[in-house]
Amino acid sequence: MLKILLVALLGSAAALASLAALFASPWWWAAAGPLLLLALTAVHDLLQRRHSILRNYPLLGHLRFALEALRPEIQQYFIERNVEGSPFDRDVRSIVYQRAKGTDAEEPFGTELDLYRPGSEYLTPSMAPVPVRTDPPRVRIGGPDCTQPYDMALLNVSAMSFGSLSGNAVLALNTGARLGGFAHDTGEGGLSEYHLRPGGDLVWEIGTGYFGCRTDDGEFDERQFAEKAARPQVKCVSLKISQGAKPGIGGVLPGAKVNAEIAGVRGVPEGKTVISPPYHRVYSTPRELVRFLGRMRRLAGGKPVGFKLCVGSRRQFLAVCKAMLEEDITPDFIVVDGAEGGTGAAPLEFADNVGLPLDEGLMTVHNALVGAGLRDRVRIGASGKVATGSDLVKRLLQGADYTNAARAMMFAIGCIQAQRCHTNTCPVGVATQDERRARAVDVGDKSQRVRRYQEATVKSALQIMASMGVREPGELRPHMLLHRVDPHTVRSYAELHAWLAPGELLASPPEAWARDWQAADPDRFTS
Repeated sequence: MLKILLVALLGSAAALASLAALFASPWWWAAAGPLLLLALTAVHDLLQRRHSILRNYPLLGHLRFALEALRPEIQQYFIERNVEGSPFDRDVRSIVYQRAKGTDAEEPFGTELDLYRPGSEYLTPSMAPVPVRTDPPRVRIGGPDCTQPYDMALLNVSAMSFGSLSGNAVLALNTGARLGGFAHDTGEGGLSEYHLRPGGDLVWEIGTGYFGCRTDDGEFDERQFAEKAARPQVKCVSLKISQGAKPGIGGVLPGAKVNAEIAGVRGVPEGKTVISPPYHRVYSTPRELVRFLGRMRRLAGGKPVGFKLCVGSRRQFLAVCKAMLEEDITPDFIVVDGAEGGTGAAPLEFADNVGLPLDEGLMTVHNALVGAGLRDRVRIGASGKVATGSDLVKRLLQGADYTNAARAMMFAIGCIQAQRCHTNTCPVGVATQDERRARAVDVGDKSQRVRRYQEATVKSALQIMASMGVREPGELRPHMLLHRVDPHTVRSYAELHAWLAPGELLASPPEAWARDWQAADPDRFTS
């Protein structure tokens, strides 16, 4: 009854204001227009059947939807504590912003973290620190079959495609990589002019859609691949098996987003929906995967070739190791992506429940390669929530040779963690194809921020290592990272995890690994 009365009152008020505007003064239209709009909205709310709230609370129900739309911003700016935000808390975001701007990333009055909370981790300082290195170390990528090795920086730009990011964002990232002398992973969306124009070093990533090197029916095109891999900016080639945000499923790019530019980069028809399958057509067994990697390296003229995955079954990765041994073919690098997710949108069930987090995935790959006697031939990159110098040191300590960052690099060019990356409405122009929004990314300024952020973060990592008495990343050991198991117990990573000796799986597999090693089949992916 009250709802009908509200509509009647609004309608009457709008009618009276309209009459006053007609016979008294035109200024009454200023009241008549809004009142009429409110009345029509109230009638629509009562008659529509989609939203129960609006049927029961016409007009007032819209306030609920408005507040819901603003909830992430309200939560981020007014409610969450500095150390409680997710996926990245305010303290971490502030560190990235400050380093990107070239200001001090320091905090007074001590940590806000509860250091006695189970799960807390601590790096161990030495009583005999060493001088901080002034020349950041590089990691040589290139196994025995690689004829054009590449020296990788300790921190690089992780995979983000043109299409998911705006052209200006990609330009800023690649220009920053060129200025700072580190690598930029293209993501699986192909080699765009925005990747190539600045001249920064590229890791060309190729996913299940083979964008940029595909035939009309979606198969891998050797000729296109060889032609583009020969470009001087392409330093390495990476085959994407899976990504942390959504391992095991492909992507869909709606036809409305496939404009002429994106269609040209990806080698797909303009205006038609593009579906990336969840599986590769070029292999179906571990042995076929390894052989294809060798084929890619030959087509790339001997440049480093590797693959990226979010680790799932340890047995399946061991099967790949067996295939490497039997075929005597190894990738030059493997990038381990954590299930913590990344810049790509994914179903919540996948983001929350599928795949190993980076810690476990990284240690699994490192130990498997060590135990199979292959670790000296393969470099490992770690990708997943790497934002600070301490993150970098922890990943090196857990088995990585270098790291990649995606979301932190987005922060460096202005991302505010609005989490609208998949809506094309990014408020700062980073993750959008809306040209009006993308104009907000000033390439000249943001590229310098990328350079400064990477430089300061690597410097921070070197300072931390020096405080631990470590001169080279290779001197980091598992006992240097402590993990609080409960409020009264702290254990080192050397105690918490099994670390295999070189060739141990070949000689005498330990009990914890023996069953998986025995069941691993180089001719089948069995879980």
